[in-house]
Amino acid sequence: MIFLRAAQREFTQNAVAVFVALFAILISTVLIRLLGQAAGGRVPADAVLALIGFGAIAQMPVVLSLTLFIAILMSLSRSYRDSEMVVWFSSGLPLTAWVRPVLRFAVPVAVLIAALSLFGAPWAQKKSVEYKEQLSNRDDVSRVAPGLFRESSGGERVFFVEALSGEEGRVRNVFASSMQNGRLGVMVAAEGRTEVDGSGNRFVILENGRRYEGTPGTPSYRVMEFERYQIRMESKEAASAPRQPRTLTLPALIKNPDDRNRGELMGRISTPLLALMLALLAIPLSFVNPRAGRTNNLILAVLVYLIYSNAVSVCQSWIGQGRMRFDVGLLVPHVVMLGVLAILFYRRISVFARWRRR
Repeated sequence: MIFLRAAQREFTQNAVAVFVALFAILISTVLIRLLGQAAGGRVPADAVLALIGFGAIAQMPVVLSLTLFIAILMSLSRSYRDSEMVVWFSSGLPLTAWVRPVLRFAVPVAVLIAALSLFGAPWAQKKSVEYKEQLSNRDDVSRVAPGLFRESSGGERVFFVEALSGEEGRVRNVFASSMQNGRLGVMVAAEGRTEVDGSGNRFVILENGRRYEGTPGTPSYRVMEFERYQIRMESKEAASAPRQPRTLTLPALIKNPDDRNRGELMGRISTPLLALMLALLAIPLSFVNPRAGRTNNLILAVLVYLIYSNAVSVCQSWIGQGRMRFDVGLLVPHVVMLGVLAILFYRRISVFARWRRR
């Protein structure tokens, strides 16, 4: 019991360290991608933190699955390297005796993964899509950012402001161009602001500026100076894209069992099963010969994980395309890996059995 408690403590410590490392990598990857989009003007700067949070929750089942697998693999590999497994086998305990402590540690984590996969990740995906739709449905003035040329959603206008003024809602050194009926209009103004009238119509007010209007390619241009120029901004109707299966709740997937929804449901159910299977596979894969290289088992473990996760993804894709039945796609990858698990256990046990007989 003391040995098992020590194993549980080591599993937990390694899991915390691995989770922190993987989570930092995940956040860094998402942050770099979103900052690139924000620098290009595709994502507002004030939306980066919210999108990072939604992305982290959506990817949490994968991070926890890898955490579980790597933590158990590291703990048992260290036991082999430090010859603690020799004491374990000399006491008459087989390798299968590790199944119970591993499952005792892995089952609560798998339950958390199942909850996130079935409910948490779809919620985060849905909120992320809705938030992006709200950002894309904002009017053109809301898209303007200091120091960036920003094109309107219809491509008919281009706005640029140099800097924000001291007063709220006012900007300095405004540039705006628009194309109407084949004529190009370019306006520059010292200041600008937005205004909403009593009917709820929104206007851009340019002050102390100049307007150039003409047809591109011809010398006929008009130049007008103005103290106040008013541009009405058309309100953009909210447009919502068709919901993707990954954003649907579990009852919605079950209620509408088409091929794509069945594929998504298979992927959500397979995630905790994959985590449990990886936890058990870490037991035979953790074998390390202290006299040989220490990275052979890690390379094999990485290959097993890649093959297993890709097999689940392929079956999910085939179910979504209607090329495979739901029950077959759900069972085949896990049953095959269960057979691989039995073979690996048999090889490890038979090797140690022969070693003890000698």
